[in-house]
Amino acid sequence: MSDRVTRHDAQGLCTLTLNRPDKLNALDTQAFEEFDAHLAALEVDQRIGCVVLRGAGRGFCAGADLKAMGSAPADPAFKPGVVERLGLLPQPVIAAVHGVCLTGALELALACDFILADRTAHFADTHGRWGLVSQWGMSQRLPRRVGVSAAKRMMMTGCTVEAAEAHGMGLVDLLAPDGGLDELVLGFAADVLANSWHTNFAAKRLMRETDGMSLAQGLAHERSRHPGFAADHKERIERFSRK
Repeated sequence: MSDRVTRHDAQGLCTLTLNRPDKLNALDTQAFEEFDAHLAALEVDQRIGCVVLRGAGRGFCAGADLKAMGSAPADPAFKPGVVERLGLLPQPVIAAVHGVCLTGALELALACDFILADRTAHFADTHGRWGLVSQWGMSQRLPRRVGVSAAKRMMMTGCTVEAAEAHGMGLVDLLAPDGGLDELVLGFAADVLANSWHTNFAAKRLMRETDGMSLAQGLAHERSRHPGFAADHKERIERFSRK
């Protein structure tokens, strides 16, 4: 494996970095293959409780490499399975966005559980500029996150949404002050990791499994698919009681 996507682990946190900075981390076949391999490893890695996805250099990611798509439009690496695999990771996943986050990159970010950004971040869906139609989840995840009207505006005009507006419309969960993205991401990840991993994984799974269900159906599903408490739940309660 080369270094199109790198992995760094520290104390339960895995950081995946899109690492093609000379191309604004544009996603080609090789990058997708490496990304998929990392995701496959994370699916079964019980040492990791949270994942951060970020980009090297001047921006998060410019989306799919159009030149690579033009030369191999049917390449399986450009099919939606890799992005779906990201969305199905058991661990909470944080997209840390600075600079560009365009089209396929936005679909990657939307497949994450949280989007954190700094004020350099800007977002756009440019499928329409090239006569393409989304395959990685834009038409499904974007309206669920920002509402149908805002999603239509982004998808049907290709407009650029700057960081402050993205935060206001709910696309970005937390917005860092200038130069503060790393601190924000690490602090947020620390809070996630301090929570019970068992609880976090179960909450993510249950919300995914009940998406689209009625309240009654969801409540029944929660009861039937309840995984039990974490192995350390008594110790956690005892620590609280001793305070």
